[in-house]
Amino acid sequence: MNKENKNFVLFAVIAALILFGWPVVQNRFFPTANPPVTKIEDGKTEVLPNKNADPTADTPAANRDRAVVLRETPRVQIDTPTMHGSINLKGARIDDLVLKNYKVTVAKDSPPVRLLSPAGAPEAYFAAFGWRDDGLSPPSADTVWTASSNLLAPGKPVTLTATNDKGQRFTIELTVDDGYMFGIKQTVANAGTGAVPVAAYGLVNRAGVSKDPDSWTIHVGPMSVHNDKADYDIDFKDLDEAPQRFSTTGGWLGFADKYWLTALIPDQVRPFDGQFRAGANKAYQGDYTTNAQLLPPGRQITQTSRFFAGAKEVRLLDNYTDKEGVTRFDYALDWGWFRVVEKPIFYYLDWLFRHVGNFGVAIILLTLTIRLLMFPIAQRQFASMANMRAVQPKMKAIQERFKDDKPRMQQEIMALYKTEKVNPLAGCLPTLLQIPIFYALYKMLMLTIEMRHQPFVGWIKDLSAPDPLTPVNLFGLLAFTPPSFLAIGVIPILLGISMYFQFKLNPAPMDDAQKQIFALMPWVLMFVMAPFAVGLQVYWITSNVLTILQQKLLYARHPGLKEAPSK
Repeated sequence: MNKENKNFVLFAVIAALILFGWPVVQNRFFPTANPPVTKIEDGKTEVLPNKNADPTADTPAANRDRAVVLRETPRVQIDTPTMHGSINLKGARIDDLVLKNYKVTVAKDSPPVRLLSPAGAPEAYFAAFGWRDDGLSPPSADTVWTASSNLLAPGKPVTLTATNDKGQRFTIELTVDDGYMFGIKQTVANAGTGAVPVAAYGLVNRAGVSKDPDSWTIHVGPMSVHNDKADYDIDFKDLDEAPQRFSTTGGWLGFADKYWLTALIPDQVRPFDGQFRAGANKAYQGDYTTNAQLLPPGRQITQTSRFFAGAKEVRLLDNYTDKEGVTRFDYALDWGWFRVVEKPIFYYLDWLFRHVGNFGVAIILLTLTIRLLMFPIAQRQFASMANMRAVQPKMKAIQERFKDDKPRMQQEIMALYKTEKVNPLAGCLPTLLQIPIFYALYKMLMLTIEMRHQPFVGWIKDLSAPDPLTPVNLFGLLAFTPPSFLAIGVIPILLGISMYFQFKLNPAPMDDAQKQIFALMPWVLMFVMAPFAVGLQVYWITSNVLTILQQKLLYARHPGLKEAPSK
């Protein structure tokens, strides 16, 4: 077998590994996209159910209907611009919360996402605040508190009151802002005859694990910030084996879904002990407690904390970090390695979206901006490619002359580069610069709620999901849904076509095997990219089109690059 055939066989093997092995790798390290929100059936776009968007969706395993459970206990209503629900006066629990601005599916009549749900209802999820029973005799989970008002709203606080038979009076003053943050002020007044120890606690409890997949690049599950570091290393399986504990001053803990977050935020200047643990029936709890303080008769102690329950909106998380002093609250989003690149790109993309009103158009404008900024580098890249092509005959002559003396060959080639003023790595720079930008956009589409359910054009109702329109089933006219690895959508096909024409404009390789490899590469990558978010493919297609236009312009400036190298 000659060298060219060996190269082609090697490429065929690598291509097969990419096509069939890549899905295994990507599911663990690089989740491709959110589940499709629509499907094409009989040529029409149909909305698919999406239980993952609702962490407390009703299931057949539910104990009782949620509405029945909510009516069983007295409640204080919650109403803000972003959420509504209620507080259970039995046990002083925040256990009923719906997010007004987010729907379960893209359908116009879709219900809003429910985040919290009471115990005894489907997939219970709630928060509670109280005091440790270390000689204090605080209110229990069965205590029915007295409320100062029947409505909690921004600017309208509610105070819950309870007493015990030893002379202590307990109050919990609740406030809420326009976002998703509750203020908790816990006070114990001691009218008894002796000193009592006072140690406040808060807990958040959920039934079952998150329905969102936890991956190497996006953390889902127990989440905390302690000792000024974000901890993404704990998952639900770890809690099944043993409780996870830490002590810190400043920080928080809670449960992170892909788009939603519940977080207990103790006083940021007081030490506290935090822990995650598993309970009965696959329930999981995160809680904290403060150090006990001795409260003498005739005195009172007030301890403050906060509770976040809502959407992980980037600007909101940053605001709680920068302006309200919650330690590293912006780390609730697992930006990863390229955080320093991802956040500025997100803010610019979000700014574009606010001006044009369409995230797909904003992605195109983002791509155009990046290509314009990189144009001077691209010019140097093409000039370097032209110089490299010009010296190829000399380099091949050196390789032939010193083929039995590899060290001498490298010395002569380096001397040639220096004489001809050629940098073989210069052509790689634009590609290397694109990698963090491409990855940043991938993370934004996968991670940020601002991209969730954002439409583009026509049948594309969610840029963070794969393209649902595929010719494999004649664009939905045939009554079957092809498997994901065959469901090549229209946008991935356009991606393959754009890559084909881009590769055609590149200088033809001298090796025939390399020509065959480059001819097949666009179609292999088309299959690889098909399951990814449409928004990522829109970025790549736009980049390819701009590259084609750029290449035509630069070829006009460097005509020698298109000419076959002299022998």
